[in-house]
Amino acid sequence: MDGQMIAQVLGGAVVGGIPIVVVVLGLVEFSKQLGVRGKALLLLSMALGILFGVGYEVAQNGVPVGFAGWFAYGVFGLAMGLVASGIYDFVDARAPKFPKPEG
Repeated sequence: MDGQMIAQVLGGAVVGGIPIVVVVLGLVEFSKQLGVRGKALLLLSMALGILFGVGYEVAQNGVPVGFAGWFAYGVFGLAMGLVASGIYDFVDARAPKFPKPEG
């Protein structure tokens, strides 16, 4: 893997990373409404971050030829998953808890 490929993947984090994280957080919140709770939400945010991160890289740069390309894409996806999981966990731990309306 050359320096240009690494720069290209990391550049994608700036351009594509923010929308990916927003979409992942939205899907996690949607999952909460469907009844998913606890650590499952954390795992879901990680899995979605990886899925969307790798998908973004494939859409932008094409299917990689060798291990180095897939590894770079995987690292990008993992970074998106970690960011989304970290943001979700950070906000969830600090957000005020409101009683749920009955109905």
